[in-house]
Amino acid sequence: IVDDLIASGGTASATASLVQQIGCELVGFGFIIELGDLQGRKNLPPEVPIVTLVEY
Repeated sequence: IVDDLIASGGTASATASLVQQIGCELVGFGFIIELGDLQGRKNLPPEVPIVTLVEY
């Protein structure tokens, strides 16, 4: 799953749920910007790798 921004993680978490519901394997998340103070990573599956290019 690739998105421009992770803040609270709500959008990425909902997308991950949909991907898994249709039977696909979730292999990673990629974000351009991460707003670290909002701790959005906590809302994502811990076993899935997360890559961000810039953290604020």
